[in-house]
Amino acid sequence: MVGRGFDGYERELRSLLSGEPSSVRSYSRGLPPTEREEFERLIDEPFLVVRGAGSLGLDLVALRREFALPIEVKASSAPVIRFTAAGGRANAQLEQHRRVAARAGLMVLYAYRRLGLRGAEPWRVFSAGNAPSRGLLGAACRTLPPVEATREGNGVLRWEGGMPLSRFLGRLRYLSLRTEPLGG
Repeated sequence: MVGRGFDGYERELRSLLSGEPSSVRSYSRGLPPTEREEFERLIDEPFLVVRGAGSLGLDLVALRREFALPIEVKASSAPVIRFTAAGGRANAQLEQHRRVAARAGLMVLYAYRRLGLRGAEPWRVFSAGNAPSRGLLGAACRTLPPVEATREGNGVLRWEGGMPLSRFLGRLRYLSLRTEPLGG
């Protein structure tokens, strides 16, 4: 990790998704206009974001109208995060997330914050498990790249392969607008 501790990146994502104006504006200042717009929309259309706790638990849960997004946050200056570190704890966590979310008809998202990156949006989003077969959540998550697996079945996040957070937020907004009743 560089600079602030890991909790700082979890808090950064929480404040962005919660639409905190100072956080959104500070973060999006260096982004291209199209990416900046998606983040600035969060000021008027925020998520309710709850921080998770406990070992093998989720880091955040973002809620808004039609969406419940369990999120696991990862941060690294490396372009690849391998889940084989820490005695396989991350792999066990990934499997637990997949099981629990599938039982509830949800899907866990992995948000990967690339540290020290300049000139590109540092957050990328991945899916952990199968997207729900129906509903807006399923439509939103089917386009997400999955957490990859090695031949041995260990999880791998490749930052380059993730979906930029702004693009995912745009997809959520698009799907929300398509389902709003006329006149409402």
